[in-house]
Amino acid sequence: MSATEISLNKQKVKSVGKQGDRRLFSAIGYVVLTLFTVLCLLPFILVLSSSLTNEETIVVKGYQFFPADFSVEAFKILFKYPQEMINAYVVTIGVTVAGTALGLFLTSMTAYALSRKDFKWRNHFSFFFFFTTLFNGGLVPWYMLITKTLHMTNTPLSLIIPMVLNVFYIIVMKSFMSSIPEAIVESAKIDGAGDFRIYAQLILPLAKPALATIGLFLALAYWNDWYNAMLFVNDEKLMPLQYYLYKMLGNMDGMRKAMMGAGAVVTTSIPTESLKMAMTVVATGPILLAYPFVQRYFVQGLTIGAVKG
Repeated sequence: MSATEISLNKQKVKSVGKQGDRRLFSAIGYVVLTLFTVLCLLPFILVLSSSLTNEETIVVKGYQFFPADFSVEAFKILFKYPQEMINAYVVTIGVTVAGTALGLFLTSMTAYALSRKDFKWRNHFSFFFFFTTLFNGGLVPWYMLITKTLHMTNTPLSLIIPMVLNVFYIIVMKSFMSSIPEAIVESAKIDGAGDFRIYAQLILPLAKPALATIGLFLALAYWNDWYNAMLFVNDEKLMPLQYYLYKMLGNMDGMRKAMMGAGAVVTTSIPTESLKMAMTVVATGPILLAYPFVQRYFVQGLTIGAVKG
């Protein structure tokens, strides 16, 4: 056997060995990811199963992954007044869409200005924004600002404005925009483009991964917010979903405690535990359905900028 044939055989053996290692690594990766996915799905399965289980069964046997005693009583109570539930959904969707859009617009514009090296005062403004993360005026001045100065009580703005800007999101967006090559901005300026046109037509399309990520964070914050509604909203027509469910759960707990205080024998007729799970299903369902549409941008956000020319 010649030296050339021996060398070719060695290369084949190495190639087969590398392919075997890759297959083994891929198999282990798939197994680990599958187990991790199952572990992530188990809590949702438990919540859904508990929401469809009889209250007495939950009290006696605890939470189970499969409904031992099927019951939709919790959902019947939850949708006993469908018009109120629909109105709460409409308010929450409107506030989430408007707040997310306005928040992304202001966050991206602020981050773009702070990322421009030719902006003379960018370090001063950056320090100003960062300083607000260390100290704040407190709850009472903030409440007085919203109610007495801005007069936003019982208005949709009281659910949007307090959460429209987040300094952490501005910093993240600024870091992302700083990674965009300056040559793009300079070439646009040579062609006569203004700052706003550069921002709208060049920077925003390149910042889609960051916009999608921060947009999802903003949408989650608006969707799950009930605290601002508790402070600033008294009109039931402006009550968002989370606060509506919070009040309903509070009323159910109050009824249960009243029955126990009155010496009632049957206290499990009010499905408080299964109602909590049904509320979780109703509240998290829509936002879970929206996640797959922005998932691909998360992957881009993790990989973009990893390789620089």
